[in-house]
Amino acid sequence: MRNVGYEWHLRQIMATRGMFATTDLVPLLAERGVVLSREQVYRLVVGTPERLSLRTFAALCDILGCSPEELFEPMVEEVQAPKRAQAGGAGADEAVRNLRPRPARIRRTET
Repeated sequence: MRNVGYEWHLRQIMATRGMFATTDLVPLLAERGVVLSREQVYRLVVGTPERLSLRTFAALCDILGCSPEELFEPMVEEVQAPKRAQAGGAGADEAVRNLRPRPARIRRTET
């Protein structure tokens, strides 16, 4: 099983270009036809976006003078699929597998 993710390097690239305020991006994006609020730009810079338009992605690359590979780094991790326990199978606990119900005893009470 493969776990696919990515690392978002916008904040680091901005710092290497001398851009430390997220609000600096707002007018630069607007010049390229991407209108985002200050809050949206802040979340884009400090977080890891789950969705991003290609227009915004291209504008960021243009503003920062970087390639897409510098801004976005795919990460692939191999993980083992969890094993399913089978009733009475090799993965079941021995003590649980040997549990059996006790026969019921019916006692008569004298009235």
